[in-house]
Order: sequence, then structure tokens, then C-alpha cells
Amino acid sequence: MKKLNQVVIKLLSFMAIGLFLTACSNNLPALPGASVHPSLTANPADYKYLIGPGDELNIFVWRNPEISGTFIVRPDGMVSTSLVEDLEVSGKTPTELARLIESELSEFIRDPIVTVTVEGFIGPFSEQVRVIGEAFEPQAINYREDMTLLDVMIQVGGLTEYADGDNARLVRVVSGEQRSYKVLVGKLIQDGEIEANVDVLPGDIIIIPEAWF
Repeated sequence: MKKLNQVVIKLLSFMAIGLFLTACSNNLPALPGASVHPSLTANPADYKYLIGPGDELNIFVWRNPEISGTFIVRPDGMVSTSLVEDLEVSGKTPTELARLIESELSEFIRDPIVTVTVEGFIGPFSEQVRVIGEAFEPQAINYREDMTLLDVMIQVGGLTEYADGDNARLVRVVSGEQRSYKVLVGKLIQDGEIEANVDVLPGDIIIIPEAWF
């Protein structure tokens, strides 16, 4: 009997704590919505890869191997090279960065010639395509030229068995505002209706809900 009373007391205590936490959470202020960051790609038809945090840059300075090398873009979008510190590189193309480094190095080297190549492509968040919900492998994907919904779904491994693919949404920033569009992912990859394929743009978010059975 004593043990039963102890169990009842513990259960009541847990219930009271749960009710208290629920009440407290209901009184907490709500955070403002996430900031809207439109894609840095002005024209997807002329898409060029943009450097982002985490990218590995191979910077080659002609006739100056001692200052050439491989450098990682920091989380703040900056990179420090052998002679130049804190270069803001996120959002630039490799060619634009090469010209910027040439300009900076001209203070130390006469007529520098720089080539920048990227390894381990990641890119800025604003250029990534993100897939969440009932995809087999939800993830952020680096946008590629002429990418379509079919390309994205192949990369995330398709839909889970619980997905409601034909009620999926694609969220896109248009004129500084987020807009939602219906995409028929189920008809595309399960029924093979290629007419359901659509173009995907840098920065798109694809949300795949769970089906209600």
C-alpha cells in the first residue's frame, strides 16, 4: 500500500510539473518570423556558382606559390589568405573573388594574376534548395544550373511511405516576399506524370507533409 501511494504521488507530481511547464510556455512571448533572404542569383538563366561559408577555395597566385594555397571560407563568409586578411567572399563568383584578390595583392606584388577554384561546394544559404518533411533524406542541396523538381527529389531519395506528395508546397521569395506554390510530387515520382515537373530556383524550400490516413 505504501509503495502504491508513493507511485501515485510521483505521478501526480509529474502531472503538476507538466501542467506548470505548459502554462509557462503559453505565457512566453513568440519570436518574430525568420528574416527573408532572397536569392543572390539575379537571373537563374545565367546562373553562376556563388561562394558560401564552408567552401574550400584553392587560390593560385601565378609565380607566387608561397602565397598560394587552400583556404576555408569561415562561417561569417570571410576568408584570410597568406597576405590578405578578412576578405568578404560569400556571395561572390570565383572569378569576382580572383579579381578582388588581385586588387588586394597589388599593394605587395606587381601585376598579380590569381585563379580561384572551389572544392567541396556548399554555397550561401540563400542559394541552397531545402527539402523538409516526408522526403526519404531531407536536406539542403546546393542549386545546380537548370535544376528541376525531379532532380531535387532524386537527390533526396524520393518520398517516404507516409508522404502526402500531392499536397507538397514550394516556398519561394518573390519581390522580397515569401510565396507558396502547390507542387504535385506524388504524381511526378510515383505516377510518372512528367507534366508535374517544374523548375526549381536558388533558395526554394520544398515542404512535404505527412498523409492523414
